[in-house]
Amino acid sequence: MLFWILVAILTAAVAAVLILPLMRAAAPLPSRHSHDVEVYRDQLDELNRDREAGLIGSEEAELAKAEIARRLLSASAADTTAAEEPPKRLLSNRLAQAFILLCLPAVGLLLYLTTGSPGVPAQPLAARLANPGDDISILIAKAENHLAVNPDDGAGWDLLAPIYMRNGRVDDAVAAYDRAIRLLGPTAARLGGYAEALVVQSGGLVTVEAQSALQKALALDANDPRSEFYLALGLRQEGKNAEALAAFRKLAGSSPADAPWLPLVNQHIAELGAAEPNTAAAPPANPTSEDIAAAEELDAGDRQAMIRGMVDGLASRLKEDPDNFEGWMRLIRSYVVLDQRDKARDALREGLNAFPANGEQGKQLLALGRELGIDASGEVK
Repeated sequence: MLFWILVAILTAAVAAVLILPLMRAAAPLPSRHSHDVEVYRDQLDELNRDREAGLIGSEEAELAKAEIARRLLSASAADTTAAEEPPKRLLSNRLAQAFILLCLPAVGLLLYLTTGSPGVPAQPLAARLANPGDDISILIAKAENHLAVNPDDGAGWDLLAPIYMRNGRVDDAVAAYDRAIRLLGPTAARLGGYAEALVVQSGGLVTVEAQSALQKALALDANDPRSEFYLALGLRQEGKNAEALAAFRKLAGSSPADAPWLPLVNQHIAELGAAEPNTAAAPPANPTSEDIAAAEELDAGDRQAMIRGMVDGLASRLKEDPDNFEGWMRLIRSYVVLDQRDKARDALREGLNAFPANGEQGKQLLALGRELGIDASGEVK
């Protein structure tokens, strides 16, 4: 009942606002005969002045006066008739008032009864929070209100974190996953969700913190596809294309045929496979971190000679062909392994000259520099 009372009051207020301008009396418009009356009166005055000045004879003045008087009487009669006729605008005002008072409320009521829900009882905020239905914003608000009072409810944070991710609230998702892990302990699902949120937060870069969470997730569940995918993506971002290709192929082989992530995995495999070098034709002086680690088994002199020769050969080839992105990634890492950080700094600078920092590959070089302790300006930390 209160709803209908409020609707009636609002409808009456709107109708009053619309009707008031129509109820104001409009100034009468002058008749087209009013001007004629004024002209004839002026002519009579002028005729009298001419007669007194002797400019016209008495007989002529009387004849002219009679003619002007006849015209004056005719115009006055026509002006009076026009004033007595009801103006058309008054009639249109009456019609507009009737429409506002009768039709407008009826149309509004009909629309509400057709599209509204007059039988649904009022639901204040507390009632909507208690029964949110499918309204995701109400669900989130309800969970947040609960967690504000119970911040140690790990299950609440665990439930809210993926909802934040689906709604694009990435920073909130990272914090919620972190709270859930600390309160409930790590699981493959929580660690994988946390790492995924970190990757999205960093603009798609698999950071060191995300890699650590993914590796912990795989330790808990060796067949967690999300962790395998992001770790393979991290390898590709580091320029370890061969390792990334092997990781993506392993994930594709262990995934069901209808797995939703399989098309993206196959896309990475196709791209990496097309760029895979012919290892039979590749020169031996193209070191990887694994090559350098294996050389540690040699005696000191042979080991250093082997490593430096391989690294120097790669550096020479990059000067001739600076468009080898994977080569720059390997060269920077190799210099760091050799503890030649000044050369690693210079290699990072030269790599950024070939692959600008605003491009995808330049961003990967910068990320590698941060990981190895070399900032974007090329200064060793």
